[in-house]
Amino acid sequence: MKKSFNGNNVEICAPAGSWESLSAAIRASADSVYFGVEKLNMRARASENFTAGDMAKISRICRKSGVKPYLALNTIIYDSDIPEMKRICDSAKSAGISAIIASDIAAIEYASSINMPVHLSVQANVSNIEAVRFFAKFADVIILARELSLGQISGIVRAIEKEKIIGPSGKPVRIELFAHGALCVSISGKCYMSLAAYDTSANRGDCYQPCRRRYIVKDEETGFEMAIDNQYVMSPKDLCTIRILDKILDAGVSVLKIEGRGRAPDYVSSVTGAYKKAAGLWNKGRFSISAAKKLEVGLESVFNRGFWHGGYYLGDKAGEWSGISGSAATLKKIHIGEILNYFHKAGIAEINLSAGGLETGDEILITGHTTGARKMKIGSLRIEGKSAVRALKGQVATFPTDFKTRKNDKVYLLVPSS
Repeated sequence: MKKSFNGNNVEICAPAGSWESLSAAIRASADSVYFGVEKLNMRARASENFTAGDMAKISRICRKSGVKPYLALNTIIYDSDIPEMKRICDSAKSAGISAIIASDIAAIEYASSINMPVHLSVQANVSNIEAVRFFAKFADVIILARELSLGQISGIVRAIEKEKIIGPSGKPVRIELFAHGALCVSISGKCYMSLAAYDTSANRGDCYQPCRRRYIVKDEETGFEMAIDNQYVMSPKDLCTIRILDKILDAGVSVLKIEGRGRAPDYVSSVTGAYKKAAGLWNKGRFSISAAKKLEVGLESVFNRGFWHGGYYLGDKAGEWSGISGSAATLKKIHIGEILNYFHKAGIAEINLSAGGLETGDEILITGHTTGARKMKIGSLRIEGKSAVRALKGQVATFPTDFKTRKNDKVYLLVPSS
């Protein structure tokens, strides 16, 4: 069985931007999750952030399932933020959070001073072994910049091994890499476009994403507008590395991070599950391109802006632009209702079709705080105890499930996006 260079199994680190996504990540067999609380994290605007008071519950849920919880405290920290930063760090330590992900030296140094493990955020833009040597004084895990090539990544990992660079735990520093998800048009941690345009800083978790919008090129003197092939000239496609996961892991990467704290629970479930399976195949020496492409079908079904396969890791220049404002997912979710009840002994769910109808053979998605994100096909329906082929909007119906649902879980019909 293959293992990463430091002898550990590959760790899949999944995003948790909500209770539903947290449950989805755990059910998809994530090894760790990362989340933010309140405002001092890079998804303060995009995700349903937790509060500091939620951390004890998050820790309990994760540890019950053998999952490590990491707190993202990865924004720029100003003097006025320091009391809040310290309060959050103290709360994380008391709650039993496994590590803090940070890039600002104020947060790194304070976390270290209270013996709180630190993972160095991608926002620190670590791109060379000298930076690794420096940050190893504070961090056991270092997330490398997304703009490096596989050769550069491998060189850094081998240097850690050769020089025996250890972190505060006394163990070799582990290297983490973003494996999937949205890419910024700028270099990691260096974008100021939102700040310049709207006075809301991306580096404070408050990005308005002007890069995801359409633009035209206009001559100010004549008013002439130039035609361009793609109006989304600053919106990269999403990073997808599943086809080259063997190369990434062979390079010595220990932790694979999935971007997406602002994404829905079905995204978290599908992407986490796919990369977990791919890493498992690599562990067993059975990884192949054909197997990766089969797993890629699931990735295509959830939110994506199209895929840049391999990204900068293959040494390619930026140039894979999305061409769309929203998602290129192959499946579309249509909200049709909510779960009213679940009958444990019979394994039957009762649904209130408040927003749409349902037929036998339909594929649905059920999401909830504890349920996470579960997909299933409707095998049979009953209305008022009688068998039915379809149930209409406004009706209450029941159907068998092979997993537990909960009251108020949301139900979506999954249909082809075309």
